[in-house]
Amino acid sequence: MRGNIAQLMQQAQKMQENMQRAQEELARLEVTGNAGGGMVEVVLSGRMECRKVRIDPAVLADPEMAEDLIAAAFNDAVNKANAASQEKLGAATAGLPLPPGMKLPGLF
Repeated sequence: MRGNIAQLMQQAQKMQENMQRAQEELARLEVTGNAGGGMVEVVLSGRMECRKVRIDPAVLADPEMAEDLIAAAFNDAVNKANAASQEKLGAATAGLPLPPGMKLPGLF
C-alpha cells in the first residue's frame, strides 16, 4: 500500500513538472486564425493573448463585412489555441490514472 502511494506521489510530481513545461510552451505558442480567404488574420498566443491583427485594406470598404471577418478570424484562432492547449496539457497528464471524463481543475 505504501509503495502505491509513493509511486502515485512520484507520478503527481512528474505531472506537475510536465504541466509547468506545457504552460510555458503555450505562452510561447502563436496560432493564426484566418477569415475571408486570408483577408483577415488574427494571431493569438496559447494563453489567448492577441499578438497581431492584419486586415486587407479592401475589407475596410465594407465595415459590416470587416466586423464579421474579424470575429471569424478571432474565433478560428481561439479554436486553434484551444486545440493546442488540450494537446499539450493532455500530454502532460498522460499516464496519470484519472477516471474517464475527469479533468484536472482549471486546465480545459
